[in-house]
Amino acid sequence: MKVAIQGEAGSNSHLAAMQSLHLTETGRSSVLEVIPCSASAAVFEAVVRGYADLAVLPIENSLYGSIAEHDDLLMTHDVRIVGETALRILHNLVVMPDVRLEQVRRVLSHPVALAQCRAWLTAHPHIEAIPFYDTAGGVKHLMATADPETAGIAPALAAQVYGAQVLIPGIEDHPENFTRFYVFERSGAGPRSSSAPEAKADKASLAFRLKHRPGSLIEALEVFRDFGLNLTRIASRPVPGTPWEYVFFVDVRFEEQTRLTQAAEKLTQRCLFVQELGRYRAAIDVA
Repeated sequence: MKVAIQGEAGSNSHLAAMQSLHLTETGRSSVLEVIPCSASAAVFEAVVRGYADLAVLPIENSLYGSIAEHDDLLMTHDVRIVGETALRILHNLVVMPDVRLEQVRRVLSHPVALAQCRAWLTAHPHIEAIPFYDTAGGVKHLMATADPETAGIAPALAAQVYGAQVLIPGIEDHPENFTRFYVFERSGAGPRSSSAPEAKADKASLAFRLKHRPGSLIEALEVFRDFGLNLTRIASRPVPGTPWEYVFFVDVRFEEQTRLTQAAEKLTQRCLFVQELGRYRAAIDVA
């Protein structure tokens, strides 16, 4: 199974890909081939062009919020969401083997990871925080340069992948730090073996654009209420070229697929357009 991710091998997206396919640390290499991509748009292109079977991208973090760019990309690429997974985010201080904390002078990581470890960094003012393009990428860089004064903040998997060591585990500010990831494939990809077949779906993602008049959002949200659908996420994005108008993205839980279908039909009557982005099995376990 070829799975495209944003970032390097050993990142949280890599962990999420393993989790979505129910793989263990030792079993990942024989079943999963990760395709690292430098940008999120490249992840979508890898799936659409058939270079990858699936893609795994974060859509929201319990502390950081929604990742707007990924909502935009879902609207502009011919893909469908086929699953989701929720990952507990653990930030670890990773260094070269045998390096001690007093040797470390700088730490590399993604800006969001650095922000989520602010208390630890404040308590160690002699260590300079340097934003980097990826958590696992920071570990890859420090090992490639063999710099004992540089550390990374990354998942433990990154240390394993690049031969580094976890010096201090769990330096994040908040233990309740989770990221939810979408699993998606090219639309019309055909039947495949999936951990979340659409036939067993109990969750869906929709996008809709409202008529620009008073009360239109309330009318749209009433549809979900009337059909007994539970909104678990709502986000909005500007419509390019039309200032102050928005596309709304929602995730909904449902018990019967027919109720979702009926709700989507009703919603279409109240909106300029409605696009179903995918039906899938909701994530249950959070690791």
